[in-house]
Amino acid sequence: MASKPLQEPAFLILSALAAGPLHGYGIAKDVETSSEGRITLRVGTLYGAIDRLAAAGLVEVDHEEVVESRLRRYYRLTAEGGVRLEAEAHRAEAQARRALERLGARRSPRTAAPGRSTGAAPSGLGTGPVPA
Repeated sequence: MASKPLQEPAFLILSALAAGPLHGYGIAKDVETSSEGRITLRVGTLYGAIDRLAAAGLVEVDHEEVVESRLRRYYRLTAEGGVRLEAEAHRAEAQARRALERLGARRSPRTAAPGRSTGAAPSGLGTGPVPA
């Protein structure tokens, strides 16, 4: 049975760790950048997701260091996490390709009945100037 698709924040966390070990703040910043600012992970959300990914065997602690008297924990992608991320990326890519193909099919000329034009916009749509 196929595993349940990852939610976008979890996918982006795994993607961030695919580049190498990161600490929580580094993961959060990468997720924010990768999502073009759409996803900002709060501390509780970030570490809850990391805990779930770790419980699933997809991420693990790489190492810890003390910076300014605070413990900084770095996480890394496990081998299983890399396999899962790759599978999720291929799944998303296939879905996007299907959607783009379907959109392209909607835009391509179709065989029209005699006397009808092809590719015409539905009545009232796309006819006339665009409002400023």
